[in-house]
Amino acid sequence: MTESHPRISKAVIPAAGLGTRFLPATKATPKEMLPVVDKPAIQYVVEEAVSAGLDDVLMITGRNKRPLEDHFDRNYELESALEKKGDAERLAKVQESSDLATMHYVRQGDPRGLGHAVLCAAPHVGHEPFAVLLGDDLIDPRDPLLQRMIEVQERHGGSVIALMEVAPEQIHLYGCAAVETTEDGDVVKVTGLVEKPDTADAPSHYAVIGRYVLDPHVFGILRQTEPGRGGEIQLTDALQQLAQDEKVGGPVHGVVFKGRRYDTGDRGDYLRAIVRLACEREDLGPDFRTWLRSYVAEEM
Repeated sequence: MTESHPRISKAVIPAAGLGTRFLPATKATPKEMLPVVDKPAIQYVVEEAVSAGLDDVLMITGRNKRPLEDHFDRNYELESALEKKGDAERLAKVQESSDLATMHYVRQGDPRGLGHAVLCAAPHVGHEPFAVLLGDDLIDPRDPLLQRMIEVQERHGGSVIALMEVAPEQIHLYGCAAVETTEDGDVVKVTGLVEKPDTADAPSHYAVIGRYVLDPHVFGILRQTEPGRGGEIQLTDALQQLAQDEKVGGPVHGVVFKGRRYDTGDRGDYLRAIVRLACEREDLGPDFRTWLRSYVAEEM
């Protein structure tokens, strides 16, 4: 008989990074607010959490991140102006972000790594399992990764991480998981983790991508975790301890993702994400694809 585990209701979104790869655009604008077509990247992430049934969202922010809070708040002056113009379509778009979820915010303070950012969520999360969504990774809504991860966690307990197979020469850019197969083709048991290993030292080609469903025991481990790679408190190091000792917080499983993912933390991938999503839009796609074909033909 399948064991029942507490239902997940809370999502944590770390958003305190400086966005240095996008300077000077991010000098005064949070990287999470950079538009992907006509919505900021962070809104796609919140929408993903809500689609998975997580409407209690805690955002971990930092200095100069106030626009994030403003985006998910009401803007009565703008709404009133649009209402007076009779612009119902744009009014609905403006109100959509403020009606998505119950939003909470806490500042990280010192930028001490992803593990420290997650630890900032402990008072809000309490003793419940919770999801962590990184704002740089956009998952296509047609590929419900987070829902699948929640299903796996509810079945097995413990923690679940999202994995994606990458080329060997790219594994040094990610956390990497050592795994064992299970009876489910898209689920593996994680036996170890290492942050950004050299290619020769990588235990597999399975890279950790920016979705986690975590057991609350991770907070106790993070409090004891010393700074690791880059002088930061690494979430990967805490998950390594959980994987090695199931008595602490249950097992660690991985869901192997083969769907559509857009990395908006890299300038090239950010541009590719905009092109792909614009091409698939019903309102923009036909004209944009025609222009794109013409442009590529001329350049070639």
